[in-house]
Amino acid sequence: MTLDVPNLKDFDQRLRDEAAEDPTLEVPADPPTKKTQIIAIYGKGGIGKSFTLANLSHMMAERGKRVLLIGCDPKSDTTSLLFGGKACPTIIETSTRKKLAGEEVKIGDVCFKSGGVFAMELGGPEVGRGCGGRGIIHGFELLEKLGFHDWDFDYVLLDFLGDVVCGGFGLPIARDMAQKVIVVASNDLQSLYVANNVCSAVEYFRKLGGNVGVAGLVINKDDGTGEAAAFAAEVKIPILAAIPADEDLRKKSANYQIVGTDAGRWGGLFAELAENVAEAPPLRPTPLTQDGLLGLFDSKHTGGDVVLMPASDADMRGKYAAPKKSLEVVYDDV
Repeated sequence: MTLDVPNLKDFDQRLRDEAAEDPTLEVPADPPTKKTQIIAIYGKGGIGKSFTLANLSHMMAERGKRVLLIGCDPKSDTTSLLFGGKACPTIIETSTRKKLAGEEVKIGDVCFKSGGVFAMELGGPEVGRGCGGRGIIHGFELLEKLGFHDWDFDYVLLDFLGDVVCGGFGLPIARDMAQKVIVVASNDLQSLYVANNVCSAVEYFRKLGGNVGVAGLVINKDDGTGEAAAFAAEVKIPILAAIPADEDLRKKSANYQIVGTDAGRWGGLFAELAENVAEAPPLRPTPLTQDGLLGLFDSKHTGGDVVLMPASDADMRGKYAAPKKSLEVVYDDV
């Protein structure tokens, strides 16, 4: 029996070629319709973007709005809360399977409905098999072919991983694909670092003539310590909602239960968030420096009071350190 072993050199070259391509050139920059608000939500992985978005979209649908939720995170778990934990087939995997079968992708293959919300996942490549950012780009290319700009929605919510800033993950900001951005963070340094990075990206592209702004901050798992609120004040963006660190919310999220509904005790919180998201204008933020970000926290818990000590050549050489003859010319006194 002969094994079909792939040419690893060719595979390696394909990955290199893919990484070298300019991803921003492949997605059409058609403007969205004025009726539709396209909103990109960014945040650190695990901070609760998917939880926030699933419940926000459900509440918007309860209010009679037509909502499309698109997961743009390679984990492909944005929409799972809407479907009781069940994973949707992603656009990328469906496109690959259909292409091998010589078939075209249809809306019903990739878009599904729950509680009045339309939902889909772009997906991403398997580990080590391609660039997640380019996977996002390929997904949007297919949405273009399926008529994305002709769809009739009040809101299109895009869930983006904020930890990664390369390629397709920055498309909504770099190419004005969204009118505004929302950041989700908590009272911890790492999530606020990501939020600040997103604000920096928005400001960078505004200087280049872009139009995307930051509508505000959603504080998730709020324990009342106040760092996220202080961050919002410093970068000059509003707080759209503060979702408490509550055991009932944690359990319901873990069990894939929707809380963004008027039928539950958290309905008022998500109704207010839905209203704030709809009305908040896109603002131009004032991102912080790293030291400014550290300054929001007690220096006992961060490196705020640390003084950097430069290393020497002798430090680097360790046991191999030895005096070196100087090339300096020394003149005798005349």
